[in-house]
Amino acid sequence: MALKVAIVGRPNVGKSTLFNRLVGKRLALVDDRPGVTRDRRYADGNIGDIDLTLIDTAGYEDVTDDSLESRMREQTEAALDDAELILFMMDAREGVTALDRIFADHLRRHETPVILLANKSESRESGGGVGEAHGLGFGEPVAISAEHGEGMADLYAAIVKASRDIEVAEQEEAEKPIRVAIIGRPNAGKSTLINRLLGEDRLLTGPEAGITRDSISVDWTYEGRNIRLVDTAGMRRKARVQEKLEKLSVADTIRAITFAEVVVLVMDRENAFDTQDLQLADLVEREGRALIYVISKWDLEEEPQSRMASLKETADRMLPQLKGAPFVALSAHNGRGVERLMPAILKAHDTWSVKVKTRDLNDWLALAVQRHPPPAVDGRRIKPKYIAQTKARPPTFVMFANRASQMPEQYKRYLINSLRESFDLPGTPMRLTAKSGANPFVDGSGGPTRPKGEAKTAPRRVTKAQKAEEAKESARGLPGNAPAKKAAPPRPTVLKAKQRAASKAKAASIPGKRARGGARQVSRSGRIRTGGPSKPKR
Repeated sequence: MALKVAIVGRPNVGKSTLFNRLVGKRLALVDDRPGVTRDRRYADGNIGDIDLTLIDTAGYEDVTDDSLESRMREQTEAALDDAELILFMMDAREGVTALDRIFADHLRRHETPVILLANKSESRESGGGVGEAHGLGFGEPVAISAEHGEGMADLYAAIVKASRDIEVAEQEEAEKPIRVAIIGRPNAGKSTLINRLLGEDRLLTGPEAGITRDSISVDWTYEGRNIRLVDTAGMRRKARVQEKLEKLSVADTIRAITFAEVVVLVMDRENAFDTQDLQLADLVEREGRALIYVISKWDLEEEPQSRMASLKETADRMLPQLKGAPFVALSAHNGRGVERLMPAILKAHDTWSVKVKTRDLNDWLALAVQRHPPPAVDGRRIKPKYIAQTKARPPTFVMFANRASQMPEQYKRYLINSLRESFDLPGTPMRLTAKSGANPFVDGSGGPTRPKGEAKTAPRRVTKAQKAEEAKESARGLPGNAPAKKAAPPRPTVLKAKQRAASKAKAASIPGKRARGGARQVSRSGRIRTGGPSKPKR
């Protein structure tokens, strides 16, 4: 349905600025220096009521050797072959250059329609450049300012006119893809790995470190499931990041992690899990994304079994919050082990999306508390009562307990690790919150909570009176009633009262014993004592 449009031109004419404006957000990095964009980048956008699939490209260079610029030109050529409409941009302030003419000759060999754009036309110096653009052979140039948004109405009219003869293929609305971000330090082999998965040189690669600057998204289908692979710029330690452009690249990588569902951390086998790798893994856990460790260049490892055991021990010790995260050892250069990566990604995504039944959770909670009761705080033991999963992605649980605010973090970690083992949730980030209160689905009497809006039943005292009447009838042995139960033994207070009454009766039968108020009394020992009335017992 969307019209596929490639934005091309020589370096630093404003291609990425126009790309961002038509997309509606700052996806592509923009800087004053030339050569910022290196790979071709796809994104959905629109102009007016026309839906577009936009392709941002690197600046065109007239080189054919094995240099980085030559490889960038190959990416631009691939965009031209894929596009249905080409927007050819030139700088109106500088006028037509020799490289513009060379590129124009190259574009005329394509059958794809071309619209010539004279960018940066907001200044007075741009008039001469717009006039020179007629000589490139693409008709009347469209004067625009990508930075300030001027000339967009003229661009819309030109696209409408050029797209009349273009047949846009109807596309069925596909299900949302699984977003997978590939991250790691510079020169770890991220772009090479994506190219190996796709089976083509989709991304720019080379021996130079830091080739990738933008986060490049590539849509792909694996075994019937839509996948969006996101290649990211390598991230160095913060102290080494000084240039503005590298800071923008790092921010773009962090944004890619935030919007990903599964993150693949690519590490070199020689220095895996150094400080930067640990910080990246911790960032993924804090963002709540599923994580997979990829150890690259594994074909060069001489002792793979012992090395892998050492790496797993290091991961569990340094990153206990991601205990059990899967490892994939591979070589992107020759393809060994790459076939194990996508099944691991799909499994990690399914684990990240899991939902556990509440009944199973509470059965587990009873066993976990029985196996390891929570510690006492200020002489009072914490009693977990109920647990439920509130959401997935990542799995998030809420547990109700008394004195929940005083539950030690160590005991929460014990519960999380027990959850991982009991429900087979290795490596995925998990959230467990303890709240004070009883089971929220049961009221204080132990019965189910009355639904909101439902009328109350008979008063409780009426119910008690009915029960008392039924008990009396049962005690009388009426027909149809159960035989009366034996009377319960008297309470201790009743026994004491009877004993006191018997003692008084016995004392009254003793000769010489006078009633209260007399002057002559006989004690229990038989002695006669004189005086006033005895003091009442307290």
